[in-house]
Amino acid sequence: MKLSFHDYISIKLHKTDLNLTSFIKAKLEPFNLAPEQNLIMMLLWEKDGLTQNQLVESLNKDKTNIARMASNLESKGFIQRLNCPNDRRSVRLFLTEKGKELGEQIIPIAEEFNDIVCSGFTKEELLQLENLLGRMNKNVEKLL
Repeated sequence: MKLSFHDYISIKLHKTDLNLTSFIKAKLEPFNLAPEQNLIMMLLWEKDGLTQNQLVESLNKDKTNIARMASNLESKGFIQRLNCPNDRRSVRLFLTEKGKELGEQIIPIAEEFNDIVCSGFTKEELLQLENLLGRMNKNVEKLL
């Protein structure tokens, strides 16, 4: 082997992802919200009324996964799913009052989490990191 276990960048990224996910999962647990569901909610808090297909594209998830998470969020009372009047196959997700109130609690947690994760980095370093991660993603996407 040319590389030892600890030399693989993919393993370092995976370990970081596990730490990030564990931290945010613990923060979201009191709100009955899973990290993956939170991604949908974050997008809806930014722009209410997105279609499930828009979420599929934004989150790079399959349609079945998004539909299942949306159903779960609806059963928790955070969103309402409505068929589009001009295209019955298309479903839009809208925040309920409960979902909007949840955002008032979760968004500050997400912002604090982002501040913690980015602590000690300059703007230039964060831009460089974003660029590097984007390039890594493109390298892998070529293989998919």
